[in-house]
Amino acid sequence: MTTIFRKTAKGTDEIATRANRLVPRLRTALILVDGVRSEIELAQLIKLQAAETLKELQTQGYIEVASVVEPPKKPAEEPPAKKSVGAEPAATGEKSFSTFRAEAVRAFNDLTGPTGEALAMKMEKAASREQLSPLLQLAHQIIANARGQQAANEFKARFASF
Repeated sequence: MTTIFRKTAKGTDEIATRANRLVPRLRTALILVDGVRSEIELAQLIKLQAAETLKELQTQGYIEVASVVEPPKKPAEEPPAKKSVGAEPAATGEKSFSTFRAEAVRAFNDLTGPTGEALAMKMEKAASREQLSPLLQLAHQIIANARGQQAANEFKARFASF
C-alpha cells in the first residue's frame, strides 16, 4: 500500500503567505505535494530524508492523507488483456479533466519549481478546461522565461487544449 498526500488548508495558506516560515527543505516538499503523487514518487523528488520530511509536514498539519492505494501491478503480473484483433488503444485525448489538470500542474511544477507555486495553486483550483486554459497560457509564458522556448513549446504541445 502506498499513501497519497494532499495539502491541508494550513499547507495551502503557508504556500501563499509564508506565514510560518518553513525551512526550505519542508517548503519545497510541501510544494511538491499535489494530491496526485504517491509517497514513492515524492520520495524520488525529495531525495534526502523523504519519509521524515513528509512525516514532519503531516505532524505539523501542512499535509494530510488523501488516500491509500495499492501500488500498480507489474506488467508481468497482469492477466492478458482481452483484445479483439486489430483493436487500437484508446486515444490519449480521452483523459478526464481532473487527470488532465493534475498532469498539467505536475509538469508545470517540475519545470518551474517554487517559482511557479502561485500559478500552480490557481491551476489546481480550476474547475473546467475553460478556467484552466488562460492559466495554461500563462504557464507557457513563465516556462519560456524560466526554461527557454523549447521547454515552453513542449509543455504547450503536451497540453494543447489552449
